[in-house]
Amino acid sequence: MGSSRKLMKLLHAEDGGLVMYVKRLEAGHFKVPEYDEKSRSYPMEWRDLVIMVEGIRESPGQRLRRLRAERNVYTV
Repeated sequence: MGSSRKLMKLLHAEDGGLVMYVKRLEAGHFKVPEYDEKSRSYPMEWRDLVIMVEGIRESPGQRLRRLRAERNVYTV
């Protein structure tokens, strides 16, 4: 995660190799879990990661804005 916490890169191991996901927020920033001094890491469960990546907040109905992909319309 970048220092501004607007960009997240996630490396995922699959059977065929590694996959990198990149997500950039248009507004707001990703919420980082509490740092654990003992393990020197940010412990989280899968559901915590999904909530963080999806931009879900504690307040119902609030989500972070994401960049929208520009779609090219092709005509034949």
